[in-house]
Amino acid sequence: MNPTNLRNFIASRTGKQLAWILIISSGLLIAFAPLPDFSRSAPQTHFIRIEANKFAYQPAQLHVNPGDIVTIELASTDVVHGLYLDSYDLAVQSDPGQTATLTFIADKTGSFRFRCNITCGALHPFMIGKFTVGVNQWLYRGWSLAILIVFGILASTHGWRRNNTFNIISIVQK
Repeated sequence: MNPTNLRNFIASRTGKQLAWILIISSGLLIAFAPLPDFSRSAPQTHFIRIEANKFAYQPAQLHVNPGDIVTIELASTDVVHGLYLDSYDLAVQSDPGQTATLTFIADKTGSFRFRCNITCGALHPFMIGKFTVGVNQWLYRGWSLAILIVFGILASTHGWRRNNTFNIISIVQK
């Protein structure tokens, strides 16, 4: 196929439909294909001290790699507090001025909530934190899909020139 026929094909209705099929296929690939896991390294041991006081954990966000050995030391500063880690079904409770420890292997990847499982006051339901194991794949997938959508909108709105180059000048002038 010579370049002139290729340009005419891309400018045709069939070429535009093919372009949209490629954009949609790329979006589905980004959304559902497994991403490579570059975070694989030797398991490490993490000792994390979490201070619990009225309606807050400090720190409220934890991040570890899959396979890491995690020890959480919960220290309550005011009233009895607990920590329940969703999807791991692990819990620990700390009395005021005391500490309690919880040790486990982070073998489930994703983001999980941890929350106080002891009623500690009026704002108790809002005492939550985030425990992330591994890389946040949804962030990378979201950014990739956003870039693909912007590219598709620009391509469909402003079109391609006959010489098969994207018409950037018309976008900047508008």
